[in-house]
Amino acid sequence: APFLWTSLRVLIRDGFSSGGDAAWRLRESVRKRREYTLQAALLLLLVAVVAAVVMTVGANLEARNIRSGFDFLSARAGFEIGETLIPFSSADSFLRAFGVGTLNTLYVSAWAIVTSTVLGFVVGLMRLSRHPMLRLLGTAHVEAYRNIPLLVLLFAIYLVVTELLPAGNRAWHLGNWLYLSKAGLQYAQPLWGWWAVLGALVTAGVAAVAVRWWRAKKTTSLNATLLAVAVFFVVFALSWVAAGAIGGWEHPRATRFALRGGGQWTPEFLTLWLGLTLFTSAAIAEIVRAGVLAVKPGQWLAGYALGLTRAETVSYIVVPQSLRLAIPPLASQYMNLTKNSSLAVLVGYPDVVSVGNTAINVTAQALEVISLIMLVYLFLNLVTAVVMNRINRAVMKSSF
Repeated sequence: APFLWTSLRVLIRDGFSSGGDAAWRLRESVRKRREYTLQAALLLLLVAVVAAVVMTVGANLEARNIRSGFDFLSARAGFEIGETLIPFSSADSFLRAFGVGTLNTLYVSAWAIVTSTVLGFVVGLMRLSRHPMLRLLGTAHVEAYRNIPLLVLLFAIYLVVTELLPAGNRAWHLGNWLYLSKAGLQYAQPLWGWWAVLGALVTAGVAAVAVRWWRAKKTTSLNATLLAVAVFFVVFALSWVAAGAIGGWEHPRATRFALRGGGQWTPEFLTLWLGLTLFTSAAIAEIVRAGVLAVKPGQWLAGYALGLTRAETVSYIVVPQSLRLAIPPLASQYMNLTKNSSLAVLVGYPDVVSVGNTAINVTAQALEVISLIMLVYLFLNLVTAVVMNRINRAVMKSSF
């Protein structure tokens, strides 16, 4: 009936004398109606399957007298979290506990993305170097960390951090600014604490936006964006140091058994951060190398003909063009890094998976907790995909 009605409507509208044009419109209308009908049927089937699964799971849980639902999120957590970015105690709710775990996951993932990208670009360019020693070192880095499972790498790093480093009262130190020991990395930080970090982020963001708007009038969008990113990190570091210079510094101080005060990266955080950085940088190095090799040799010759050095040719001509091929696989590596951070539970870092495991032991509501963990990783990776897609569009629109 829908197909017949569509046919009659097209024939009445266009008339029988329109010939081939009317026939083509009729075929297109029928094809679209068939596609929409098929899509609607598949959507209804999917909804039916999901509803059946939900009803079956609910019936099974009720038959076994197992609580279900997300009411437990407002209940008292009853456990502590060893490492937090925001205040948390056992009297807080499960929802706040999941927020703490999510922030920890985001924190270590963000640091690892930045450091693995920098290290990957350096190693990728080392593999293309004319110097045999640099090329050998770059190849060794890639082949070593690309072929070692991340789980084994994390265990090896954790063994080094916890067994081979000195005790806290004999820590390796750089003046009274940095201390490295079994307790992790402890450093001096501004007395303003997180307010210094927030102020540095705002200042760096404003500076980056201003530089990008200013440079966008004189160069390509991609070059302006790359410069804005570099300005962001430089201004952030300088602003953080300026906050300490103005408001004062909190230095770690040695006690009889350990160091107190200042900021700290725990051994668990160091292990996960170093493991993710080294493991992901090997893949990023190969992406960078492939992107550079994809640039036509004539582009190198054009740079040399303009009087540019090899380093300037790589910086201004080759790398911007190689990003056209490098950005999409880089997005995949960043999402893989975020998902690989779930291995934090094996070294004791309190990420969202670790908090979820503790919540399961307390509440016995495994289905709900696992669903929340999946939603957290889905949200983080969707945000990563959106950001990288915008960067990719900016790269593709740039002219060189």
